Amino acid sequence: MVARSPLFSVVTPVYDPPTDALRAMIASVVDQTDPDLELILVDDRSTRDEVRETLREAAAQDDRVRVIERAQGGGIVAASNDAIAAARGEFLALVDHDDLLVPEALATMRAAIDAHPDVDYLYSDEDKLGADGELYDRDRKPDWSPERLRGHMYPGHLSVLRTRVVREVGGFRARCEGSQDHDLVLRVTEIARRVHHVRSVLYHWRVVPGSAAGEVGAKPYAWDAGVRAVQDHLERTGVPGEATKGWLTSTYRVRRSTDPRRLVSVVIATDGSGGRVWGQDRVWVTEAVRSLVARAGHPRIEIVVVHTKGTPAAVLADLKAIGGDRVRAIPAPAGIGHAAMVNHGVLCARGSWLVLLDQQTEVISDDLIVQLVAPLDEDDVGAVGARILQEDGRLWHAGWIHRDGTLVPYARGWRPQEHGPFAALQVAREVTAMSGVACGIRREVFLEAGGLNENRFGPLSGLDLSLKLRAAGRRLVWQPEATLYRLGPEATAEPDQWTQLDVRWGLDREDPYLPDDR
Repeated sequence: MVARSPLFSVVTPVYDPPTDALRAMIASVVDQTDPDLELILVDDRSTRDEVRETLREAAAQDDRVRVIERAQGGGIVAASNDAIAAARGEFLALVDHDDLLVPEALATMRAAIDAHPDVDYLYSDEDKLGADGELYDRDRKPDWSPERLRGHMYPGHLSVLRTRVVREVGGFRARCEGSQDHDLVLRVTEIARRVHHVRSVLYHWRVVPGSAAGEVGAKPYAWDAGVRAVQDHLERTGVPGEATKGWLTSTYRVRRSTDPRRLVSVVIATDGSGGRVWGQDRVWVTEAVRSLVARAGHPRIEIVVVHTKGTPAAVLADLKAIGGDRVRAIPAPAGIGHAAMVNHGVLCARGSWLVLLDQQTEVISDDLIVQLVAPLDEDDVGAVGARILQEDGRLWHAGWIHRDGTLVPYARGWRPQEHGPFAALQVAREVTAMSGVACGIRREVFLEAGGLNENRFGPLSGLDLSLKLRAAGRRLVWQPEATLYRLGPEATAEPDQWTQLDVRWGLDREDPYLPDDR
C-alpha cells in the first residue's frame, strides 16, 4: 500500500549549525499541531560529525523525517534543490536550520489553503529570537504588494509555496545564491494564481553572530545577487528598466524607462493666486510650471493649465514665456469647482498619459514625469503617486492609510531620510490611497472611473478617485524618487465630506499595506 503524500514538505538545508539549535528546529517541526508533514533535511557536507549524528538520530525517531547527505558541498541552492526534488508534499515550507516554527504554524497555513484552494504562495509574519531566548522585533508585514517585492524581500519567513509551481519555475537558481529565496518568490509570484498573507507570527528567526537577522550587511554578496534577481524579473515580465542597489542594505531601486515619443499631458487647475514661502512672494502656478519644465525628464509634454476667469493675464503670459508651446491655457467654464476644472482639463488633454498636478507644488526631483508615468505601462497599475514634502522639508505624506475606519496621511511630519517599517519610506510600494496633488494616471483609466467627483468630496476628490481605482482591482504605486514640495495653505475638507468618504468606502480599521503596531 502506497502511503498518502503529506500536505507539507518542510525543506531545510543544513550546514554546521549549533546542534542545540538544530535539535530545537527539528522539534518545532515534528511537534506541529498539524502532523501532516515531512521534514527533509539536506546536509551539505557539514564539517562536524555531531551535525550528521543529530540528523540521523532525528530520522530514526520519526519516520516523517528524511535525511539526505550530499557527497560534496554545493551551497544552499544545491542543497535546497535536492530537497525539492525529493519532496512528496503538495506544498513546500522553507525553514532555516536554526530557526523555529510556532506549534500551530502549519495548521494555520492549512486553514488559509482550505479558505483559498487556488493559492500558490503564502507567507506569514515573524519575529526574532535572541540569544537569551527572548522574542522581539515582531514584523507585521504588508499584504501582497508586488511593487514592494521588487524593492526588497519583504515576505521573508514563513514562506509556503505550491510544490508544482516551484518545480515549474525550476526551483532555486545558483545565479542568485544569497538572495535565492527572493529570486524564487519573484518567479513563483509571476505565475501564481493567488498570493496570501497570513497575519500571524508563525516563525521565529534566530539571531546569531554573522546572520542576516542580527547584522545588516552581514552577507554583502547577497545584495549583489538580489540586484540580479530583480533585474531578471524585470526582463521576464517585460518591464523596461534597470535594477540597482537601494539606499538601504538589501533594498533595490527600479529605474523605469518610457517611450520618449509618448505625449504626456500635465493638468493643472489654477486661479492665479499666490502666497509667501521661504520669505518670498510667489504665484503658485508660475513656479509649479517653472519647476516642472526644468525637471520633467521627458521630452514630450503638454501643460494644460485650466484657469478661472479671474486669473490675471500677466500670469498666463508668464506661463507662456516659461513653457512656450508646451503650455495650453484653457479657460474654465464659469462657476465650476476645482474637481470639475481638472476633469475639464483631462477632456482637453491630447496625451493618453496624464499627470495631475496641484498648482501649489514645486518639483525637486529629476525625471518626475518618467517616474509618474512609466509604471502605468503595467495594465493593473491604476495610478502612481509622488513623495510630497512640506515647506519645512518634512514629509507631507507618503501615501494615505486606513486607521480606525478613516484615511490619514502616512508619515506626515517625518524626516524624509527615515526608513519607516519595512523600509516603507525608501522603496516603491503599493498604497491604499493617494491624493491628486501629483498623480500619474492613464487617460482611459481616469475616464473609466468617472474622473474626480465634482459634488460630494471637495478636496478629498483625489482620495475618492484612488479608492475607486483600488475597488476596480488596480494597484496604486507610491514612488519615493518622484519628489516635490506642496506649498502654502492646505485646503481643508468639511467634517461631512470626511464622513461621506468613510461611509462610501467602508474602510477597514487596519491598513493592508502598513499595519498598525500600536
